[in-house]
Amino acid sequence: MRLEDFDNDEDKVIQDKLKQKTWNEIRTNDSWAIFKIMSEFVNGYENMGRIGPCVSIFGSARLQPTTKYYLLAEKIAYKISKAGYGVITGGGPGIMEAGNKGAHLGGGASVGLNIELPFEQHFNPYIDNDKNLNFDYFFVRKVMFVKYSQGFVVMPGGFGTMDELFEALTLIQTKKIGKFPIILVGSAFWSGLFDWVKTVLIEQEHTVNSEDLHLIQIVDTEDEVVTVLDNFYKKYNLSPNF
Repeated sequence: MRLEDFDNDEDKVIQDKLKQKTWNEIRTNDSWAIFKIMSEFVNGYENMGRIGPCVSIFGSARLQPTTKYYLLAEKIAYKISKAGYGVITGGGPGIMEAGNKGAHLGGGASVGLNIELPFEQHFNPYIDNDKNLNFDYFFVRKVMFVKYSQGFVVMPGGFGTMDELFEALTLIQTKKIGKFPIILVGSAFWSGLFDWVKTVLIEQEHTVNSEDLHLIQIVDTEDEVVTVLDNFYKKYNLSPNF
């Protein structure tokens, strides 16, 4: 079938991706993609390198300002900023907006790593003007989160939040990055997932080591989040450098 024979945009995108390309077309497209990827890394490193250590807050873009987890994320970010840490989010609405809002109200660095998506994503108004970065590639964006975060606070979310959580766990587990605190907020939300990890992955199938569960802590309040961060930094003689 020809591209114009498809009725909807999704089918057209799939057909276009599957279309046979010449070697010259492949080489040209890949070369430009490499330069685009390099430019995103360079821009990210140059901007993030000046910000200093921060704590990343992840969570759903779909949660509204009236929901309990949005309000809790705002309180957490406020407390984090008052404790001397900067806050990094994905730059969009929902939990990300709450994180930037709390940091803004607390007078801390408010960083947004925005990405172009076909739905949901648009940068929120609480990001510092000089700390609003835009990305096309998820993997470049995730490198920025990991490289410049001294802790992950993970609020309830969807596939994207799970992706960010398990990427961080995998990198720490495999010692590709140093250990830093991963704090899951909302025991009612997270307990079912980690009960499954414990009973199926650890006890039944033995695909995960029980020691790996020590990489995370599940809490319910903003005070608990700051306590976990402070205890970690005190243990390793580190402190925020703002």
